[in-house]
Amino acid sequence: MDIQMKRGLLDVAVLSAIKNEDSYGYQIIKDLKPYMEISESTLYPILRRLEAGELLTVKDTIHNGRVRKYYHITEKGLEKINSFKNEWQEIMLIYNFVTREDTENDKG
Repeated sequence: MDIQMKRGLLDVAVLSAIKNEDSYGYQIIKDLKPYMEISESTLYPILRRLEAGELLTVKDTIHNGRVRKYYHITEKGLEKINSFKNEWQEIMLIYNFVTREDTENDKG
């Protein structure tokens, strides 16, 4: 898969993981696990990039005597998800065009 496309998919997946409820790194990884494997070494740079892009905010909270960073999606982050949904429809049209011969051959 194209690295830029994969990067965009990961960004939207992480934003979607915190869309309905603030969350922290380990929980985000657990929430994504049924859909994709993502490691801490992949997740935390994504979270930093999303924060720098103002797609999420971070709040430090003390949990069991340790600092835990909670991530909260911003309005800009929600707009990113909606934009992705619209773009995905266009991608599916292109996919259907590219694979049309496969479908036609299956019918043949």
